[in-house]
Amino acid sequence: MHVELEYGRRGLRVELPDGNVRGVLRLNPAAPLPDQAGAVRAALRAPLGCAPLAELARGRRDACIVICDVTRPVPNQRILPQIIGELEAAGIPGERITILVATGNHRPNEGEELVGMVGREIAERYRIVNHHSEVDDEQAYCGRSSKGVDIYVDRTYVEADLKIITGLVEPHFMAGYSGGRKIVCPGLISFRSVHYFHSPDLLESERATNGVLPGNPLHEFALEVCRAAGVDFSVNVVIDERRDICGVFAGELETAHAAGVRFCDGVCRVPCGAPAEIVVTTSAGYPLDATLYQAVKGMVGALPALKPGGTVIIAAELSEGIGSPEFRDMLFAATDHESFMAEILAPDHVFTKDQWEVEMLCRVLRQGDVLVVADGVPSADLDRCLVRGMPSVEAAVAAALERHGPQAGILVIPSGPYCIPTPA
Repeated sequence: MHVELEYGRRGLRVELPDGNVRGVLRLNPAAPLPDQAGAVRAALRAPLGCAPLAELARGRRDACIVICDVTRPVPNQRILPQIIGELEAAGIPGERITILVATGNHRPNEGEELVGMVGREIAERYRIVNHHSEVDDEQAYCGRSSKGVDIYVDRTYVEADLKIITGLVEPHFMAGYSGGRKIVCPGLISFRSVHYFHSPDLLESERATNGVLPGNPLHEFALEVCRAAGVDFSVNVVIDERRDICGVFAGELETAHAAGVRFCDGVCRVPCGAPAEIVVTTSAGYPLDATLYQAVKGMVGALPALKPGGTVIIAAELSEGIGSPEFRDMLFAATDHESFMAEILAPDHVFTKDQWEVEMLCRVLRQGDVLVVADGVPSADLDRCLVRGMPSVEAAVAAALERHGPQAGILVIPSGPYCIPTPA
C-alpha cells in the first residue's frame, strides 16, 4: 500500500506491505477556521479569563511579543498583525513594540529565515531580537522556585511593561503539551536554569511524557517560571496537517492553555489497537525534521504504539544535519545507551548542553531499535549516533521484517509527534 509521510517540505511517498500494515494513525479531523486572521482578532477581543488585549494595553509604555523559533510551524503571519493592530490602536506605538524569538537553546533566527517566519512587512517595521540563553548579561533574576532553583529569564521580556506570549499547542514528548508556559520555559530561560528543567531528575519521571500535564515536573516548573517572570496575555493556536488554524485560545495563561490542550487532545489522540513490532513514523516534516536532534521527538512519540523489543523506523530529512556540536559529539562518543545513561546519572557528571535529547533517545532505545531514513545525513554518520541509517523506508521495513519475522505488524504515523497513539 502507498502512504504519504510528512517529510521535509515535499513529503515522502512510500510503499508498505499490505499484509503487515495494521493501521495508519492519522490525526482526527478538525476543520480549519474559515477566517483565520479574523478568528485571532476575535479571540484577542473576547479572551478567556482576562480583559481584552486592547484594554490591558492602554497606558502601557511598551510591549514585548514572544514568538516561537523556526523549529515550530506557528502561523505568525496570521497572528502577529492582529496582536500588533490591537496594541497600536490602544496607544502603544510600533517603535515600542519588540518581538522576541524564544530560541531556548537553539540557534538564532535571522535574515530571510526570520522574514519567512513573520513576513517581510513585520520583519522590516518592528524590532525583532533573539533570546541568547548563554549570555548571562541578557538574563534577569526572578527569584527561586519551590525546589530552590534560581530562575533567570530574558531581560528584554522581564523588563517589558506588557508581556504577550504566542505559540502552538501540540503534543510534547517531555512537557506533555507545547504552548502556553513553555515558550517562556525553556524558550526564554537562561542556560543556568535549563540545567534543572532538562535534568535527569525531571526527565526520568514517568509523568514527563506526551499528553500528560498533571504531575509532570517539567510542566510544573515551567508554570513556576511564568509566575515569577509574569505573563499578561497568551495567544495559542492549534493547527491541522496543512498548518491551517483550527482553534485560537487567547487570554490568561493557564486558562487559555488548558482550553487549547482540551481541543488539541481531541485532534491528536488516536486509537492504535495493540502495539506493533514495527512503527513507521516521521518528525512531521519541516521544520521539525531539520535535524536529528528535533527528530528524536518523533521517535519518542511512537513509543505507545511499539511493542517492547520492536523497531522504530523514522523518515526525517535532516536538512540541517545532526544538530548542535555538543549533541553530535555526545552521540559519536556514546558506545551504547546504557553507558550514556550511567554517565549522566553519576553524581560527578557535569551537565552538558543538549544532553537531554540524547537522554530521550535512550528512552526509545530502552524499548527498541531505531532505523533512520534521511537525505541530509549519510548513513555512516547516522550509524555513529546510536541509531542505524537506512537508504529508504522500504529497505528499513525489509530489515525490520527480517528481524521480527514475516508476519510482524506495522503501524504507520504520518504526522509523527503530532499524533498520540492510544493503545486499546
